[in-house]
Amino acid sequence: MTTTQFTAPTPAPAAARRSAGAALSDFGAVMLAEWTKLRTVRSTYWTAVFAALAVIGIAAGSCAQWADTISQHRDRLSDLDPITASLTGTYLGQLAVGTLGVLVISAEYGSGMISATLTAVPQRRTVLAAKALTFTAASLVFGQLVGFAAFGLGQAILSTQHAGVSLSHPGALRATIGAGLYLAAVGLLGFGIGAAVRHTAGALATLFGLIFLPSALADLLPPSMHYVIEYMPANSGSQVFTANPHPPALAPWTGFAVFCLYVVASLIAAVILTERRDAVLG
Repeated sequence: MTTTQFTAPTPAPAAARRSAGAALSDFGAVMLAEWTKLRTVRSTYWTAVFAALAVIGIAAGSCAQWADTISQHRDRLSDLDPITASLTGTYLGQLAVGTLGVLVISAEYGSGMISATLTAVPQRRTVLAAKALTFTAASLVFGQLVGFAAFGLGQAILSTQHAGVSLSHPGALRATIGAGLYLAAVGLLGFGIGAAVRHTAGALATLFGLIFLPSALADLLPPSMHYVIEYMPANSGSQVFTANPHPPALAPWTGFAVFCLYVVASLIAAVILTERRDAVLG
């Protein structure tokens, strides 16, 4: 007498691969839809133009002023930091990129389009991830283009007085790349805050308050606690595009890492609140 053993069928590897491939394809479609939204709204172009003009225009103006000063007072050359002169417009450009980050998500809540988006893609985390990745990729490319354009133009102007430097100069390449990274990080911080707050005005007030207010309030701390200032968002993040940070400022990549913690915190808050709340603004 013989017995027959039955074993449970195991999923075919090909079927598992098709399932994973379908999931990736669906996510790619969501990202494509988000890219279409991002590039077809006027706010994207207006904020991008403002950011580019701010970063590149201030670089040109700052370096032209330095070139004029050096031409008349050659002894002032030792006071010039050519890298900082080229990238100082990043401080103003961050306002535009941060604003765009907020609008990427808050505009949909304001118009009510978020309901249609979540009806098409009910997985809210998928929607947030697609929006965040699409915006991050776009802002990274934009930030690098603007950063290198500002550096190149600024150094070309300074070179008329033999005061310019190349990207091989110590700290130049890191600072130029860092300017683009910082702009993208500020934009992603704005996105996280926009998703958490959902109202454009409130999200912008929160973003700008978080960037600028802590540093101002930190000055009210007793001298023994002034080290806290270096861990504030703007102070820590800006070190990555500062050519020669001076102690007690954080090292460039350390400071940027601290700033990224603020970004991560905003994204975590956005995911938690998006999951818990109704899609329609109250």
